[in-house]
Amino acid sequence: MIVAPFFVSLLVSFFCVPILITRLKRAGISGSDIHKSSQPRVSEMGGLAIVVGFGAGILLAVALVSFFHVFPSVDLIVLLAVLSTVLLAGLIGIVDDLLGGCSKSNPVTTPPEGMRQWVKALLPVFAALPLMAVRAGHTFMKIPFVGTLNFWIFYPLVLVPVGVTVVVNAVNMLAGFNGVEVGLGIVAIGSLSIIAAILHETTALILLLSGLGALLGIIYFNWYPARILVGDVGTLSIGAIIATAVIVGNFETAGVIVIIPYAVDFLFKAAHGFPKSFGELREDGKLHCPAEGPVGLGQFIMKVAGGIHERTLVVLLMGIEVVFGALAIALYARW
Repeated sequence: MIVAPFFVSLLVSFFCVPILITRLKRAGISGSDIHKSSQPRVSEMGGLAIVVGFGAGILLAVALVSFFHVFPSVDLIVLLAVLSTVLLAGLIGIVDDLLGGCSKSNPVTTPPEGMRQWVKALLPVFAALPLMAVRAGHTFMKIPFVGTLNFWIFYPLVLVPVGVTVVVNAVNMLAGFNGVEVGLGIVAIGSLSIIAAILHETTALILLLSGLGALLGIIYFNWYPARILVGDVGTLSIGAIIATAVIVGNFETAGVIVIIPYAVDFLFKAAHGFPKSFGELREDGKLHCPAEGPVGLGQFIMKVAGGIHERTLVVLLMGIEVVFGALAIALYARW
């Protein structure tokens, strides 16, 4: 029964995407795929399918626990608190997408700029409030080479909102290429799912399998050449799923390890004032690093490779994430 939320999330997400592609395009909610020579307009806010699929999986798990007494070790209050956090993160993404992350096709007016960067960076703190309210997670944290530490009341009141905010923002930064947000999310969440299974953390495993199913349901449409872009509603939701799962499952160290590629990209951009880090599409059909130098992990790879195709870049980034995911799994398999 543990795989039931996974399959429901996958199916709901998969069948939502074609509807969203049509409806969003009709509403003019789209973005330019700037890494294509023709820069076609592609439906945006496809991350709504991730949120809906994830929600469907969680609600099925709630029904199984409440009416059929499956998963007796699952904490329903925590499960619903996590769902609230992911929905709030998605809502923040929707607001930012509508204010400026995506624009309605209008040749006369200039699209709005969106919310200020520092405002969007701090808003995930409010998404963490449901987790703080139910004191999700464990105050005892096992840290490699240090031992087990008890953070007491500071865990739910400080570490939880800080962790959610940092992870959500880091995941939101590493984006902009067809399939990269969903692809990296699949690897990260898939790795954490294996760890949750190893530790028999059923609540965290249900969360992760629901998220994994939702991402697998959209990857077909988001892969190169993308027919839909996930937008901030997608990236913020993915980050929220990762953060909440490691908190609930008490495997924060694994979360830190799988988030390292995102963190490297975040530090690249932080050092340059958080600029856009797109590539320059040249006549050879490859993306090249701009002359001013790399300001993100993607641009760094472009520079080292001397130019790289968008699809190859995404596969390479996913490969890097696989390495860190495998490292986290190996660490917890030994413990």
